[in-house]
Amino acid sequence: MIDKLRSEIELFGRHIEIARAVRDHQPIGITKLAELLDLPVHRVRYSLRVLEQDGYISASPAGAVATQRTEALLGALDQNLDDLIAILSSIRR
Repeated sequence: MIDKLRSEIELFGRHIEIARAVRDHQPIGITKLAELLDLPVHRVRYSLRVLEQDGYISASPAGAVATQRTEALLGALDQNLDDLIAILSSIRR
């Protein structure tokens, strides 16, 4: 059970890393993102697909671009992570 949770958290971390990179370097293509983040192209492609399905990025002829949802996600990230840490801390007791 813990291994599954750890895997999901790591995947979420990659999605966030890619969302930040798209926001900071938009428009940007898959290959450029993979080089920039030193990740395999297939992992970048998967994360981009997930982010696009959830409305955090949009595809354009020049590459991926961030949406308003990206800024909302990244802007609230610290607070959301603090909330999750509090939940995990309460489980520890």
